[in-house]
Amino acid sequence: MRTLRLVIEYDGTHFAGWQSQKSDRTVQDALEQALHTLLKEPVRLIGAGRTDAGTHALGQVAHFQTEAALPMDRLFRSLNGLLPPDIAVRAADEVAANFHARYSATRKRYRYRIHQGKAAVNRTQVWTYYPALSLAPMAAATHSLYGEHSFGAFYKQDPIPEHLTCHVFDAVWSQRGPELVFEIEANRFLRHMVRILVGTMVEIGRGTRPPEAIADLLASSDRKAAGATAPAHGLCLLWVEYPDSRFSAEMV
Repeated sequence: MRTLRLVIEYDGTHFAGWQSQKSDRTVQDALEQALHTLLKEPVRLIGAGRTDAGTHALGQVAHFQTEAALPMDRLFRSLNGLLPPDIAVRAADEVAANFHARYSATRKRYRYRIHQGKAAVNRTQVWTYYPALSLAPMAAATHSLYGEHSFGAFYKQDPIPEHLTCHVFDAVWSQRGPELVFEIEANRFLRHMVRILVGTMVEIGRGTRPPEAIADLLASSDRKAAGATAPAHGLCLLWVEYPDSRFSAEMV
């Protein structure tokens, strides 16, 4: 039995998220169907994270086990040939039997893009936001995120996770032309965590909350006190890091 790892890029616009569902189109289902066709055996794919409907990825990582002896270079080419246009496998390798795409991961990095004004070409990749936002207070708010905190105020409370603690290694806002871009790197993320953080910091950028609000919310763990959840389509999973390498970061 071989354990194989994939780095996957996808446009989440027309998917109901990563995780397999009975009726809706998902990234996991599309990949498993293509692998089944290629390998002539049922495949169960396990991803590093379960992205929401509309959320994108440049460096999602997944693993599966197979009895097939197909060479990696042939698997890589053939699998991409079977996948729909909105999914691409960027890299593939064989890993140790105990590798787990989710539980072996040590860090992940997400990016959220806000386009100030109307966007046409990138409209499915950015949150189009019209009121002017001030970058300086939004950037100041990120200082409270560094280190280990309970993110109870910043997660969708169903289902309840094992624990609410995440360690944030990096959190930064930058401006790229008409876009405000937020990137955050942590050892783990809660459901909707990045989107709720962005929704709250947008209120800070509008001047309706002070930058200190993030620290207060971290201390309170009160979801109702935090901001709205930002739209899914502005979010992208950039990469996932493992002890052997920052495997998917090399692709971005």
